[in-house]
Amino acid sequence: MISIIVAIAENGAIGLRNKLIYWLPNDLKRFKALTTGNTIVMGRKTFKSLPKGALPNRRNIVISRSAAKDAFQGAECYPTLEEALEAARSGYDYEGRHSEDVYVIGGASVYEQALPMADRLCLTQIHDTPKEADTFFPKIDAEQWKETVREDHDKDEKHEYRYSFVDLVRK
Repeated sequence: MISIIVAIAENGAIGLRNKLIYWLPNDLKRFKALTTGNTIVMGRKTFKSLPKGALPNRRNIVISRSAAKDAFQGAECYPTLEEALEAARSGYDYEGRHSEDVYVIGGASVYEQALPMADRLCLTQIHDTPKEADTFFPKIDAEQWKETVREDHDKDEKHEYRYSFVDLVRK
């Protein structure tokens, strides 16, 4: 299954200067829970934005047209999304479990390419519009997706904004 996972503001904003706009600890926990033990696919800039490089306990795949196959420590590299997904189909073994689930984790151009191929969207919808953003998620055609999960959360001492975890599956 190909899933896209993203935290997205009401106006579609997802980033600013190659960083996440919002810091929501529960979003990060959800990201870790969903992606651990699976394959994650990302663009070069997303990989470089990771504070410690390749994410542990996941198969990391980076898309870069110009980088060598071994250019990203702890990650495989393929020149196109199609080649990355083909490689991901072999799955990933983690703690005695085999997974063929793939999570596309960014950036914007990779999301745009992956959206027509995705089976599921794992969204964190942030109920806010940032003052500044330079990266946006492509428009989601509501006619193509069915909501299967919604979990709404209010602001609290660790979360400055209201947010919702929303899963959509392709109709």
